Amino acid sequence: MESRNPIFSRRGSTGQQQWTTATPSVQQLDAMYGAPSYAPPTSRSMTIDDVVVRGFMTLGSLVVAAAVSWYLNFGPGIAIPAMLVGLVLGLVVSFKQSTNPALILGYAVCYGIAIGWISHAYEDRFNGIVLQAVLGTMVAFGGTLAVYALKIFRPTPKFTKFVIAAGFAFVGLALLNLVAGFFVDGGLGLRTDSPIGWLFSIAAILLGCFFLLLDFDQIESGVRAGLPERYSWLMAFGLTLSLVWLYLEILRFISYFTNND
Repeated sequence: MESRNPIFSRRGSTGQQQWTTATPSVQQLDAMYGAPSYAPPTSRSMTIDDVVVRGFMTLGSLVVAAAVSWYLNFGPGIAIPAMLVGLVLGLVVSFKQSTNPALILGYAVCYGIAIGWISHAYEDRFNGIVLQAVLGTMVAFGGTLAVYALKIFRPTPKFTKFVIAAGFAFVGLALLNLVAGFFVDGGLGLRTDSPIGWLFSIAAILLGCFFLLLDFDQIESGVRAGLPERYSWLMAFGLTLSLVWLYLEILRFISYFTNND
């Protein structure tokens, strides 16, 4: 009687086991022997510490460049070309989502030169305004970070779309105001010391804080998803971009209410 046991059913009538797996050939054995042994991954996942370190490097490069520009009193002949180069580098990094440290640090240095020149010009006209703007930027950053860390508010997909759309709208209005300024004194009035100018600056500052919220959310999501370490450079770039936006807008807003006598 034939056994129903799957093990015994493999045996033939002589009781010898019949293996169905083919014996490896000499070539297969040689290939198996020559195959490389297990090696750990060459890149590790991004961590919060990576973003912090890259953030300090990027922001530090910007601050040092701004200090040099301030100390050497670079004029518009150097600052404006540096700003244009920084703008191009920033667009390349943003649209290509590049993690190249050279591009990101290059952006920081170029924009640092421009910010040093702008800050020096404001300080010459409004004594003490730069320190106020720096402190205001730090308060805005700390407050936004606290809101995110305490989970008082977390960005949603709809909020993200709104912020991106608002950013494009803001840039479009600013460019339109600039073009109108060639034909009408003050343009549309969006950058003048007037109620509409104040409201526009407040909206810009709030938009900068919203950008920071998106940056924090992107960093947390990237760490959770296990993105490669090199993406910490891109996260640091985003934070630096938002802080530059905030600083310049706060600087302008404070100037509306500062006596230049």
